[in-house]
Amino acid sequence: MHHKASRKQIDAVIATVKIMGLTAKPIPGSQRTAIGVLGNKGYINDLNIRDLPGVKEVIHVTKPYKMVSRDFHPRGTIINVADIEIGEGKRPIVIAGPCAVESENQIIRTAVAVKRMGADLLRGGAFKPRTGPHTFQGLEKEGLKLLALAKKKTGLPIVTEVMTPENVSLVSEYADVLQVGTRNMQNFDLLRELGRINKPVLLKRGMSATIEEFLAAAEYIYAEGNHKVILCERGIRTFETATRNSLDLSVIPLINELSHLPVIIDPSHATGKRSLVPPMSKAALVAGANGIMVEVHPEPDKALSDGPQSLTIQGFEKLMGEIRKLTSFLGY
Repeated sequence: MHHKASRKQIDAVIATVKIMGLTAKPIPGSQRTAIGVLGNKGYINDLNIRDLPGVKEVIHVTKPYKMVSRDFHPRGTIINVADIEIGEGKRPIVIAGPCAVESENQIIRTAVAVKRMGADLLRGGAFKPRTGPHTFQGLEKEGLKLLALAKKKTGLPIVTEVMTPENVSLVSEYADVLQVGTRNMQNFDLLRELGRINKPVLLKRGMSATIEEFLAAAEYIYAEGNHKVILCERGIRTFETATRNSLDLSVIPLINELSHLPVIIDPSHATGKRSLVPPMSKAALVAGANGIMVEVHPEPDKALSDGPQSLTIQGFEKLMGEIRKLTSFLGY
């Protein structure tokens, strides 16, 4: 719609779309409102729409994702998490914490340390999807309570994973951002349920997912009404075995071309090696990432999950010093 379009003109377009047997999804922006037209099985004749008062232009989106596309929403979306802004033009954020919540002492000790060193959000898994059934699966609800305690102690917003649609309500009680892990990127029932809540969702790329599949998964959340989606690249599975996964940094500028959603990088899961986390974190920020998510543990050698890729507290402090210099150089 034109930036001067009235509420009456916007409503008239929505009504016309409905008469055509389609669904209209208004997307308010800072300067103008876009109206997504959904439900078509093929090309739409736009003659009934294009000449309506207030319409600036009609864009045909041929991708399987529409609402998360730049075609639909040219300006970058800013996600607000407890007054922390994540997205285009904003200072890159740092999410830090252990892979899994193991004990009160471990999570509080880590939270206090990463807060002091400048982290913006605290990560920690209460529910852990593990490859093998005999490994540590997380403290579940008790882990969520410990995360809440860490938040009370430090003020850091919480990022934690949700694995099933049935647990969305429970995790929402404790988390500020609900994470969808790589194994659940195409758990469509879970994505739809997350689309019905009013909290940010951190969607990780599937370990073998194409960019089109990744953005289509985000579309599932968006289509249900939740427009607070943050994308996370965490490495993809390739023939290479020297690292845990292959970190695809090219997705940062590519997604920024294709989508208006913020994108962050998880170099810990991408590389699986503590020594590689700092250089790949900095490379991601240079490539234009809106933030990074790194694993930090006070005693990585004793960690119940992903110790080899977790930074020590001292290692995280050194990384944060380097990041401050880098973001200053980048103009933040």
